[in-house]
Amino acid sequence: MADSSDFKQAGEDSQARFQTYLIGGTSSLLSTLPTIVVFPIYKTIFRQQIHNSPVQQAVGQLRKEGLVKLYRGVAPPLVMRTLNGTLLFGFQDTLLRQLSLRSRDALPAAALPALAGFGAGLVEAVVFTPFERVQNVLQNSLNDRHLPTLRSVLLQLRAQRLALGYYRALLPITARNTLGSSLYFGLKGPMRAFVAEQGLSPLASSFVSGTLTSMAISLALYPLSVLVANMQAQVGGEPKGVMACWRALWRARHQSVALLYRGGSLVILRSCITWGITTAVYDLQVKRLS
Repeated sequence: MADSSDFKQAGEDSQARFQTYLIGGTSSLLSTLPTIVVFPIYKTIFRQQIHNSPVQQAVGQLRKEGLVKLYRGVAPPLVMRTLNGTLLFGFQDTLLRQLSLRSRDALPAAALPALAGFGAGLVEAVVFTPFERVQNVLQNSLNDRHLPTLRSVLLQLRAQRLALGYYRALLPITARNTLGSSLYFGLKGPMRAFVAEQGLSPLASSFVSGTLTSMAISLALYPLSVLVANMQAQVGGEPKGVMACWRALWRARHQSVALLYRGGSLVILRSCITWGITTAVYDLQVKRLS
């Protein structure tokens, strides 16, 4: 009788874990439409990160290149958004369940979502660094002539060593993703509860909590994103380590924090749209299934 009960409980746990992966993927899939809409904003940010150009100049460059090139590089982030949500939310929930069972009184319960988010961010970095690498190469207009197609980019990166090819900038990506995921899952619950106390509906509370949390994280970790973009945008050339690239970036920005954060204001807009929607849809689906 006990064996039957244990088997039934294990089956329910497996189903619950699968539903979390499915919900995470669905939430991110629904946010791909805003991703398409705000992709020109993302590309404007990328130009500012790489070329340190004012927003008017970056927009002018994109307008001159035309609509076809405007959406060059949009495929990788669309795939990433769906798969990223599936992995991030699903794996974080799996880790959270395991930590809740095994840590018991060893760790405070409030710290477990953040710790599980850290682990999910680590896996996320390993899985999605190649996608980000391809995306950044495609978005760099300096690569348009010698790497005109997605296939040519993939072949060129495959010819490189992993550390210089698909996994270029793995270290700063890992730092950014682990810290970002840890902060997101650690803060969104308390933030949602605080916002709900102000009288907002559950759906609005989830949207606002996702927006505010991701906004703060994006701004705090923005320098790492700038570093990653600059490390990944080029293919070939002299290989440089993370610190050498950071020093070169800092010199190129004239040792100015304001220039380093050029494009940061647009990151707020993008985060508000994508993560606000993702968080609201995810929480809504979880509530319906619970």
